[in-house]
Order: sequence, then structure tokens, then C-alpha cells
Amino acid sequence: MYELSSDPVFYVVTGIAVLITSVAKGGFGGIAMLSVPLMSLVVSPILAAAITLPLLLIMDAFSVYIWRRDAAWNHFWALIPGAILGIGVGAASAKYVSEDLIRLIVGVISVSFFIYYYWPKSKTDADTRANRRTGFFWGSFAGFTSYIAHAGSTPYHVYIIPKQLPKQAFAATAAWFFAAVNLIKLPAFIATGQLNMVVFYQALLFVPLVPVGVYLGYWLNSRVNHIWFYRIILGSILLIGLKLIYDGLA
Repeated sequence: MYELSSDPVFYVVTGIAVLITSVAKGGFGGIAMLSVPLMSLVVSPILAAAITLPLLLIMDAFSVYIWRRDAAWNHFWALIPGAILGIGVGAASAKYVSEDLIRLIVGVISVSFFIYYYWPKSKTDADTRANRRTGFFWGSFAGFTSYIAHAGSTPYHVYIIPKQLPKQAFAATAAWFFAAVNLIKLPAFIATGQLNMVVFYQALLFVPLVPVGVYLGYWLNSRVNHIWFYRIILGSILLIGLKLIYDGLA
């Protein structure tokens, strides 16, 4: 059974992590994956993931409300069947999979995707059509890594960024997709004992930060240029990937 922390450093670091994640949920995605690695500096990754899940669900409620009209539903439905499978595999194998291995895999995917995206290639128009085959593959990877370490954003971005959606549709599709993923994860977290009442009470202390971060993310989405929006997301993915590779190897 977890006990409520009395360490002030925990509250400062976790508060920063909650704000970062809330900003991402508000529509300035790509930086949400920083939260669990950041919290892991002061608590175990397992506890960090457990504390974060109730807060993610509250963030999802805000972000879905904000972006309720703009989702690209064809891409959502291409991704969600695989995500359900990935969550199931993650729940069944969580006891046997090293968190460091997950960090390393997600980190390698992040850095590889950044290199691939900027690697010189012939100029083609973005294919905005939904692809159920690749959507199922990357959706399953997103569901699995999301269950293990709330690290589903990179596999999701590997699928969605090449579609070059308008930034409003980009944010809305992510809001709906991860709201569904986190709701599906909740029963498994409770059944395995990872999320209990003590962890839930700990998470409640950070709820006031959620609307502040979400609406800040919404504000940034509406004011940052489309090109710079994607550059910031891709830059965040690279930095997060390097950090995860370092943590996984260290």
C-alpha cells in the first residue's frame, strides 16, 4: 500500500509534470510523454503512472469538451481497434515487461521517427486518408506503451503526423483517442491494485492545475503558426526519445 508523500520535492516535480501534460491535452501535444519520466526522478515509474491516470482522465474530459467538433474520425476508428488489443496485451504482460525496456523501445521509435521525418526525400503531398492496416499496427503499439508507461503518444504520432492534419483536427483527434485509451485502461489499473484509494487521494491534490494547463495548451494551439506547431512537437519527440533511451540504458 502506498503512503501519502511528505517530500516537498515530490509535489513540486509532480506539479510541473501535471502542468506539462495538461498543456499537451489542451492541444499543444508532443510534450505529454515528459510527465512520467519527470516524475520518475522522485518516485517509481509504476507509482508515477498510477498517480497520473486519474489526472489524465480529468484532463481528457476538458480536452474532449474543448475539441469536441474537430476530430478526424476516420483516423480515430483506424487506430482504436489496435489500441484495444495493445491495452489488453499490456495488462496481461505488465508484470513481465521491464520498464527500462519499454523506455528504450519508445525512445528508439521517437528518435527514428524524427530522423525519418526530416530525412531528405522526394516531395509528395501528404496522404490524409485513413489507413486501417497501419492504424491498427501503430494503434496497438500506442495502446501497449500507454498501458505500461503512459507513453502512447509517440506511436500515435508516427501514424498521425504524416497525415498533416490542420492543427485543430490534430489536437481534437488526439484528445478523443487518448480519452478512449485511458478509459479502457482504468479497470485494469484498478484490478491489478496499481490504482488504489491512497494513490487516488494523492492525485486529487493536483487537480486544480489541470484546467490551468489545458486552457494554456488551447491558447497556444490557436496562436502558434502551423509550421512551428509541428516543429515544436517533433522537437519534443526527439528530446523525449533521447531521454528515454538514456534512462532505458542507464
